[in-house]
Amino acid sequence: MTSLSVSDAQAYCTALTKKSGSNFYYSFLFLPKQRRAAMYTIYAFCKEVDNAVDEPPAGSNPQDELRRWRTELEAAYRGTPTFPVTVSLASHVKQLSIPRAYFDELIKGVEMDLVVSRYASFQDLSLYCYRVASVVGLICLHIFGPTSARAQDYAVALGMAFQLTNILRDIGTDAAQGRIYLPQDDLQKYGCTEQAILQRQESTELRTLVQFETTRAHEYYAKAQAAFDALPACDQKALTVAEIMRAVYFRILQKIEGPKYRIFGPRARLTTSRRLAVAAGVWLRSRSS
Repeated sequence: MTSLSVSDAQAYCTALTKKSGSNFYYSFLFLPKQRRAAMYTIYAFCKEVDNAVDEPPAGSNPQDELRRWRTELEAAYRGTPTFPVTVSLASHVKQLSIPRAYFDELIKGVEMDLVVSRYASFQDLSLYCYRVASVVGLICLHIFGPTSARAQDYAVALGMAFQLTNILRDIGTDAAQGRIYLPQDDLQKYGCTEQAILQRQESTELRTLVQFETTRAHEYYAKAQAAFDALPACDQKALTVAEIMRAVYFRILQKIEGPKYRIFGPRARLTTSRRLAVAAGVWLRSRSS
């Protein structure tokens, strides 16, 4: 067992989350202190596992890094973690009864980036989106409170919507790494070539494809809305932070849809002040309903 205290481990996770500048960070501020700490830890775990593939330590092998994280995850559930993130994680998963299987799925999803750089169909892409995004939503339900089947439907749909938004936002940066997440059969349907995307060439065909994929993302936001509307009022209020995330990401999707948006230009984002304004608006509406 590491000599690192749980409070020091939590401080590490909190600092990592703040430093990230994530769209999610400002929504976490609306959580009670203990739940906010849990969210910081979950975010830190996701970030460090992702970095094991995207930014591995010098001289290390990403597969070896993921093996280390699998070992540490097992240790966290045994109560013998050694990494700062897993020391903090161990206390939260025990208190919140978060299934280990969700974290196993997340690591499998991140691992897909090592072996898969193309997806033949949306069905294939859906598995990736589920693993890297929807399961994170399922984890978060244990922090927010509602874990019913309907709440799980909400989390899965919202995770899909978020990841599709990420994919659309990051077409250019992913292409620079040789990755194309847009389904191959959709590229063929709209007459887009891999080479055009990898060479960052905007075209009418690509914009039409992006419009099709944004419509698909809208469908998942709508599925999440339908599941949310079916929840009792107490569960809806408990999911306010998730709704803040949804509002922020939905506005990013709207930017991607804008007529002036350049697919290979700067990433679509909201300013800090805009994110805070969106968050405050959702929070106030949840408290007045």
